[in-house]
Amino acid sequence: MPIYELRQNCLTPLNATSFEIERLSERWDIQRLLRDRIECLEDGLMVLAEEFSDWQDSNRRIDLLCLDTEANLVVVELKRTLDGGHMELQAIRYAAMVSGMRFEQAVDAYARFRAQIERAAADHDAARSQILAFLNWAEPIEDDFAQDTRIILASADFSKELTTSVMWLRDREIDIRCVRLKPYRLEDSRMLIDIQQLIPLPEAAEFQTQIGAKRQAVRKERVERHDLRYRFWDGLLSKAKENNPVHANRSPSKDTWISGSIGRTGFSISYTLRQRDNNVHLWIANNKAAYDSLLNQKAEIEEEFGAPLIWKEAEGQMGRTISFPQQGGYRSDPEEWPAIQERMIDAMLRLDSALRARVQAL
Repeated sequence: MPIYELRQNCLTPLNATSFEIERLSERWDIQRLLRDRIECLEDGLMVLAEEFSDWQDSNRRIDLLCLDTEANLVVVELKRTLDGGHMELQAIRYAAMVSGMRFEQAVDAYARFRAQIERAAADHDAARSQILAFLNWAEPIEDDFAQDTRIILASADFSKELTTSVMWLRDREIDIRCVRLKPYRLEDSRMLIDIQQLIPLPEAAEFQTQIGAKRQAVRKERVERHDLRYRFWDGLLSKAKENNPVHANRSPSKDTWISGSIGRTGFSISYTLRQRDNNVHLWIANNKAAYDSLLNQKAEIEEEFGAPLIWKEAEGQMGRTISFPQQGGYRSDPEEWPAIQERMIDAMLRLDSALRARVQAL
């Protein structure tokens, strides 16, 4: 929406223009002006360097490299175009390249930056003191410096492709923001720039932070769950390979099951692991006749196995199972895992013994 001028009897829209029409360049005009008033983009920023390029084997340059009051690095990428181009891809690359910066490297960059602006010799002591004062640190705390790298994209406008990418990155806990710089020309030839943060909307920032925290907790739980399953399977397969060739060629994974061949296409014999229980089972694909044939041998199969089995033929499902459930899963106390794994392996050996020849004879 345009900006309106309030006159005595009406609201008059201001004339929108563009940086190209006004012949304002990215580096010599927009970048220079924002560099000197960085708070226009975000409060609490300190410009460490302009056109930063302190890396080997690359001529890439960060428009403005900043520091925030939490000691995070902030990559500012500028574009004067009306769609932003591919600036999010550039900024991600720059953020990755600069993410390993140490405190003294920041001091060196800032000292050279100030020397260039002031046309004087680089004063590293003054640069260090100014950064420490900005961070409210008595001395450098290397472990707290540059723990995260944020991104600010500032452009005359942003394409749908770019904003979609930014929203996707934010959903994956990348702190990347879009700030629109929209110029207007007044009748008396003065120029205004409307600077608005578009993503995330300031009004929704707190809500989005809460949603982000919830998603982060969910992802953390998923990573933990996958890690537990992987470690459980690793222990089970190591034990099973000693006396059970069925799963000897399988590797541990994060999945809830590990399957093996029982010598016939359309059948598999598998372990399944859940939080508090597990089972071993024979899976039969879309073959009701085979299932019925085994079901007719139920008494003999269960006697050979040594316990009752669960025979499941759910209506509408293509597959059928013959399974033996037990207590104990990946959320059980890890000290109990060896005993649980031994019981699962024993059940697998007995199920394989009771079913393999019968399946191959179908």
